[in-house]
Order: sequence, then C-alpha cells, then structure tokens
Amino acid sequence: MTENEAPGTDARPELRTLDAGALKALAHPLRVRILDLLAERGPQTASSLAVLIGESSGVTSYHLRALAARDLIQEVAGRGTARERWWERPRGRMSFAGPNEAMTPSSRAAAQIVEDEFFRNQHQRLMDHLHRPQSEVPQEWREAAHHMTTMVDMTAPQLKELAQQIDELVEAAVLRYRDQTGPGVRRVTIRTDLFDLPDARPRGAYSDTTETEELS
Repeated sequence: MTENEAPGTDARPELRTLDAGALKALAHPLRVRILDLLAERGPQTASSLAVLIGESSGVTSYHLRALAARDLIQEVAGRGTARERWWERPRGRMSFAGPNEAMTPSSRAAAQIVEDEFFRNQHQRLMDHLHRPQSEVPQEWREAAHHMTTMVDMTAPQLKELAQQIDELVEAAVLRYRDQTGPGVRRVTIRTDLFDLPDARPRGAYSDTTETEELS
C-alpha cells in the first residue's frame, strides 16, 4: 500500500483508502500529476496547472472536474471567480493499494496506472534535485539534504516494526512543522522505501550502507 499526505490539521486525520471508483478516476497520468502538484505547490487554477504541465487549460480543467467528482480534490472556499476556480487537495492522508489478484481486472489496471505514475513522479522529483547545479542551491540546503541506502538482513516482522518506527518519526515531524511559514521555510519531500530483495542472500550480521548528505 502506498501513502501520500497533503498539508493538514494539527491532529493526524483518518487515512482515506481509495476505493475502486476513486482509483479509476485517478488512473490517468495527468490526473496523478495534478494531484501531486496540488500537494507540492498548494492551490492552483486550471490555467496555472496548464503552465506547469505543458497542456491547455481546457485539458487541465477537464481532468480537475473528473478528480473533483470523486472528492480527490476540492474547490478552495472563498477564492476565485466563476471564470477562474481555485482547486486544492483535501487535507490528510491518502493511500491506495497496489494491483493485486483480489481486484477486478479493471480495478487492477487502474491501480497499476496510479502506482506507476505516482512513483515515476517521485523518481523524477529526486532526479531533478540531483541534477540541480550547486550554484542554484543555497549552501544551508545543500548541507541539509540527506540520502541513504542501506542493505540489512531482517525478518518480515522486524521490517514491519522498523516501518512503524519510521512512520512515528515522520508523523511527529509532520505534526510539528505542518503549515509552518516564515523566512527560510521551504516545502520538503520525505520518502522512505522499505522492501525485500528476494534474490539476495543474507550476508551475515552486518549491513552495507551508502550514505550521502550532499548530492546536488
């Protein structure tokens, strides 16, 4: 299961797991991208999204309406006009199950599209960060960036426990810094990938770790 979280309230909101209808509504590369941009950049109009995505405002408007029909996005209250509507992602956590055999073929295909596009967008965001010239990144942000890859031998229950510990750590940071504004504040992406390597053999009581704090 994959989770994605938009800016939210002081208390952690209930997790929304997308049903088959919502997954099918989201199952389009541009819709996944729009949802991602609303989480990253905040409220947008069809015109501003068109500039960011490289499509016409008619195309983005069509996809915004489709997302709104399933409550995947909502209109910003008290902002905009009849000609220019502002849209935002609802606050809180959103998850979607990856494709599995229990799904109908159409739901499984929709889940596959959503999962593929979600991770493609996340990977592209990482590549954009890594390829930014150092001259464009303030030193304090170059020093704060952190990337680590570790190989370690664990059981499934141990991996689940580690995931829960990471969730708690990230949740504490989200609740502490959510909606923070002021000088020096930037939107930060936090990503954790934990999964088994079925073709690898345990290598004993040690781990292989590659850690890089500055890759820009």
